[in-house]
Amino acid sequence: MNTPANPRRALVVIDVQNEYVTGGLRIEYPPLAESLHNIGRAIDGAHAAGVPVIVVQQCAPADAPLFATGTPMWELHEVVASRPREHYLRKTLPSAFAGTDLGAWLAARAIDTLAVAGYMTHNCDDTTVKHAFDAGLQVEFLADAAGSVPYANRAGIASAEEIHRVFAVVQQSRYAAVLSTEAWLRHLAAGTVPERDTIHASHQRALAHRGATQAA
Repeated sequence: MNTPANPRRALVVIDVQNEYVTGGLRIEYPPLAESLHNIGRAIDGAHAAGVPVIVVQQCAPADAPLFATGTPMWELHEVVASRPREHYLRKTLPSAFAGTDLGAWLAARAIDTLAVAGYMTHNCDDTTVKHAFDAGLQVEFLADAAGSVPYANRAGIASAEEIHRVFAVVQQSRYAAVLSTEAWLRHLAAGTVPERDTIHASHQRALAHRGATQAA
């Protein structure tokens, strides 16, 4: 699925807070140092290209086990805190659009393409990607500037790598163009857009892959 060249982009950097680095939700995949490095590269590249950067901060009550407002773990990590931004917002729900002025801010600037980075891939990133898609925006997901943690509950157990990979595959199937930070920076320089896929084509490829594997 192709989109017009020369998009009007913004980069939203979601919840890059100490909680994910030294707190109770330490990102495991991709490696934390890698994702933080790429988040910094994405912000710097956006500024160099004249792309506005929006920083989002998750907030919870003071007695909450995670992201308690005003605590050190709630603070933005220095990779984000030390860099300039065009807009800042706080949220209490997963989507960066929910209960914030993000939609209006983007519309007022005629932004048609939203690049998403930050944490976590399967939670606030994914929810924001789908909210943006439903709002009619083109979406880009910087998969190596994001990350996941492992889960275990009554539904099963999944590693951080499994969760990150599966959510990226699903996003690419319709909702976002999933790409590396390096590839995204090349698109910024060229004024081009990456391609996202379709559910049908993604499914057909999976069937073909399964058939080829079984035949072998």
